[in-house]
Amino acid sequence: MSVKRVRVGIIGCGNISDIYFTNLRKFDVLEVAACADLVRERAQEKAEKHAVPRALPVEKLLADKSIELVVNLTIPNAHAQVALAALKAGKSVYNEKPLAVTREDAQKLIRVAKSKKLLLGGAPDTFLGAGIQTCIKLIRDGWIGEPVAATGFMLCHGHESWHPDPEFYYKPGGGPMFDMGPYYLTALVALMGPVRRICGSARVTFPQRLITSEPKRGTVIDVDVPTHVAGVMDFHTGAIATIVTSFDVWGSAHPYVEIYGTSGSMQAPDPNSFGGPVKIRRAGASEWSEIPLTHPHAENSRGIGVADMALALREQRRHRANESLTYHVLDLMHAFHDSSTQGRHIDIQTTCDSPTPMPM
Repeated sequence: MSVKRVRVGIIGCGNISDIYFTNLRKFDVLEVAACADLVRERAQEKAEKHAVPRALPVEKLLADKSIELVVNLTIPNAHAQVALAALKAGKSVYNEKPLAVTREDAQKLIRVAKSKKLLLGGAPDTFLGAGIQTCIKLIRDGWIGEPVAATGFMLCHGHESWHPDPEFYYKPGGGPMFDMGPYYLTALVALMGPVRRICGSARVTFPQRLITSEPKRGTVIDVDVPTHVAGVMDFHTGAIATIVTSFDVWGSAHPYVEIYGTSGSMQAPDPNSFGGPVKIRRAGASEWSEIPLTHPHAENSRGIGVADMALALREQRRHRANESLTYHVLDLMHAFHDSSTQGRHIDIQTTCDSPTPMPM
């Protein structure tokens, strides 16, 4: 049964927007009606490139009553401001990660969304892809028994060698935990449920970074956030996970994510991707076995969370990349930094339900 399309406006036409423009048109429930950017020429360029009917100033896009959902692809520091304006204009909002930079801003967004009965949530939606969804099914079906521990490693040397505009990665809302941590933490929460306690250590290894990518080659960035963060999470289930996110590492052979259960181990795929491989090593086995993916969307499907939100609007149900999940992940990221600064465990006050698995 077909549903009425949800008209979408995209705000923020930077580096990440191309994949959203490309993918959102693949979902029958979505219609990209307009786009906007503070740099009007950039919005016009994307509109022409992706056959979007209108490139508008931000305020005109928000004033368009036919647009029901805003996809907010601005830089992290602008997430809360833009999302709040969209909610006040009566539109549901899907933010790029993180939901907001501060807990206080995220709480305000949640209050406004609830008061206006609008949907709020955001990236990452990679956990809705074939790889992590296959892992969720395998855990629920008992392939590795009860999860008792996990590890996650995101180790690289930052973005200044390839990103055209990398400064914001080293400002509040950036750094390896806030940039890449959402992928890992969202996947781990989807796999093992919410977290109750955290401890962490963090440091700034290089106080300045030299941009070697174009067009800002030669620019020096002052680093204002931790660039190496190591932490331990205690889940409500009793499982314990170790995570390391770093922009200070030149090379690593660590797996992305591994889950260790009472009767076997699992290697999950890169949580910044949608596909596989997924591998299992059962108790007594001498080798890992690759498991065929059980779910669709193994290709780059960034934007599937927007489509799920739009369907939720029409079906009047809970969307998967919702505000409780995204706020819990934001709270966890802050808690790693807080723990390092304060030298103690941080008890997590937020929680969320495990997202409903995707249909096979």
